[in-house]
Amino acid sequence: MAYVITQRCCNDASCVSECPVDCIRPTPDQPEFATTEMLYIDPDTCIDCGACVDACPVEAIFSEDDLTAPLARFRDINAAWFERHPLESNLDPIATPVRPPKELGTLRVAIVGAGPAAAYAADELLRRCDVQVEMFDRLPTPWGLVRAGVAPDHPGTKTVAGMFESAFRRDTLQYYLNVEVGEHISHEELLAHHHAVLYAVGASSDRRMGVPGEELAGSHSATEFVAWYNGHPDYADRTFDLSGERAIIVGNGNVALDVARVLTVHPDELAKTDIADHALAALRNSNIREVVVLGRRGPLQAAYTSPEFLALTHLSEVDVVIDPAELKLDPASQAVLDDPEVEPSLRLKYTLAEEYAAEPPSEGNKRIVFKYLASPTAVLGTDKVEGVEYAHNELVEVDGVLNARATDRTGSYDASLVLRSIGYRGEPVPDLPFDEKRAVVPNEHGRVTGPDGTPLTGVYVSGWIKRGPRGVIGSNRVDSEETVEAVIADFMSGKLAAPTGDRDALRALVQQRQPDLVDRAGWKAIDQAERGAGKEAGRPRVKFTTHTDLLQAAKGSQ
Repeated sequence: MAYVITQRCCNDASCVSECPVDCIRPTPDQPEFATTEMLYIDPDTCIDCGACVDACPVEAIFSEDDLTAPLARFRDINAAWFERHPLESNLDPIATPVRPPKELGTLRVAIVGAGPAAAYAADELLRRCDVQVEMFDRLPTPWGLVRAGVAPDHPGTKTVAGMFESAFRRDTLQYYLNVEVGEHISHEELLAHHHAVLYAVGASSDRRMGVPGEELAGSHSATEFVAWYNGHPDYADRTFDLSGERAIIVGNGNVALDVARVLTVHPDELAKTDIADHALAALRNSNIREVVVLGRRGPLQAAYTSPEFLALTHLSEVDVVIDPAELKLDPASQAVLDDPEVEPSLRLKYTLAEEYAAEPPSEGNKRIVFKYLASPTAVLGTDKVEGVEYAHNELVEVDGVLNARATDRTGSYDASLVLRSIGYRGEPVPDLPFDEKRAVVPNEHGRVTGPDGTPLTGVYVSGWIKRGPRGVIGSNRVDSEETVEAVIADFMSGKLAAPTGDRDALRALVQQRQPDLVDRAGWKAIDQAERGAGKEAGRPRVKFTTHTDLLQAAKGSQ
């Protein structure tokens, strides 16, 4: 018997170092790790010890004997990866990270942001050295996209927050929630109270389609819609037109699939999750029967991962619809698929599309329709969205890369709702340099660099604002480790200026400017109140979705 990694894998790689026989791949030091959809366990080497199960922060690993029907296929998916990448291992010992000597004293670090990148960085600092960490976030709650971005029907993915909660119980980490850097405290003031300031603020805006009609009522970013159904307080008062029978999602990444599921699964299923109450009520009254997912390239190049695509197989009363003609490949794509060395995940992605195309729709079911090689050219309507016009694309190989190019063939769909899901974009951070083209803070291995390329003393970045909006939650772990390594190296070499203000001075300064500061006790009160309401309703939690309610709950700790 072996253990199997399944769909909710977050690529955190905590399991890799815990495996006593080194049978989990790819590892963070392998090139494949940067692009892998998930991690895999070699069934021929696994000794069934369960160490990986205990290490997994999102409960993604199961004994093959315990796999449920929706997960059973992952037994073959794990095995297929090792057919393509035979396991080679010398069981080299893992290097022990260097710890700063005690005589250097306590390292003080401010982390701006409280999402996964910030939390992984904090966790690494707490494990590596004698440190005091202050974590700042403008929202009254921590965890960023874990709370406000992960789909409510993926509760396992959210369990990573439990790992952070456990690691952050000590006062060595203090919360400064509902505090906005740049308004309540400046960058220079943070530097004055810390050796280092690490920004992990993510990518808060989204890319635009750049087509006529994009500003019509009923046209939104998927970012807005996801934040709305997840109860983000900045989006709780948004409204979305669910009166029509068809919605269009532009883009076909995992976020697009999340949105398509939320729009089509039965509200009674969502009622078992932590979806925001206002969203659940709206979805109960939704008329949407079909969601069309537009992707600009072909089925082999689709941005969604094969595990998320596979998960659609088991939706109740929802059909996944693909026209078989959509699966005809251009010569370059066909050559990739015919290559015996093709990655198993890529072959699986196409095989799944073929299986969906072969399955006839069922009478009365809702539908998620995948349309490939299509780019919107206009959002149609006068006062509000009435449809989308699109161009059929062809794939053109340029320098070995397949690019989508519009043809003169066009088509259209009637729709009342259009959601663009074509990528996130970082925003400038006050008092830091910014690369407008890449939409990141320029840096070298996490050290923020100035216009001349020289690192700025004591200023660091991690996560999407460092590398751009790619990867999944667990991808931030390795990324944050690199940044923390730079912080510790600079501290040990004497490059960081000693803080002129201590913890007490910092707290007094912030409380003077933001009396509604939410600290550890305040967040604990919010968390307990939400969980308590959830227990009564048979749900994980019932979220507070306005700043007023969140702050009122936080004051329950006082």
